[in-house]
Amino acid sequence: MGTRKGYPECDSEGTETPILGISSSEKHTELFNAVMKTYSKHKQCAILLQLFQQKYRSPELESQLEEHWLRAIRTINFFLMDGLLYHRAKHTSALTIIGRDHISVILKERNDCPYIGHMSEDRTNERVESTAWWPRWEQEVSEYINTCERFQKSNRKHGKKNGLVQHIEDPKHPWEAVNMDWVTGLFPGGKENFNACLIIVDMFSKSMRCLPCHK
Repeated sequence: MGTRKGYPECDSEGTETPILGISSSEKHTELFNAVMKTYSKHKQCAILLQLFQQKYRSPELESQLEEHWLRAIRTINFFLMDGLLYHRAKHTSALTIIGRDHISVILKERNDCPYIGHMSEDRTNERVESTAWWPRWEQEVSEYINTCERFQKSNRKHGKKNGLVQHIEDPKHPWEAVNMDWVTGLFPGGKENFNACLIIVDMFSKSMRCLPCHK
């Protein structure tokens, strides 16, 4: 029996909304269908999908989630779109993947660059974080790089270490700062034949707006 307490929303609109980042991604049907198939075989993802299909929270279902999954769903770090689970970090949203084959592909593609060779751990973390999410992904990135013989041979320190990225302060009011993601390559729909979607997430309340648009 679910409770009548829903996930928090915020109806307040700010007058000024700075854009902190925009990313664009093409919808590759074959890959996304394969990812969706892995959800049904994974207990935690299957529970998340059930939770999103219910109108109210279900403590019984939530109690079956492992700690890191439960913490993420309670802080509104997941959202569902077109049958796919996306995980929200501070300023990005990434596709949730579970299949080991998909994880291996992400690790290899995000770390190995045919033009400049293997990337540092920090840079690889940035590339993975903007692409995909799975439990303990940072630990797996570290292990992948530390066991990569080519990386160990090519990654030697030269000169000074790069400076730190400037920290963006967390917003203190609703809609003071937002994160925007483009999803393109969708099948045209509606009277206007929209083929893309602009996702706007309030970084304070984590509430989301989906705006249909054209690519």
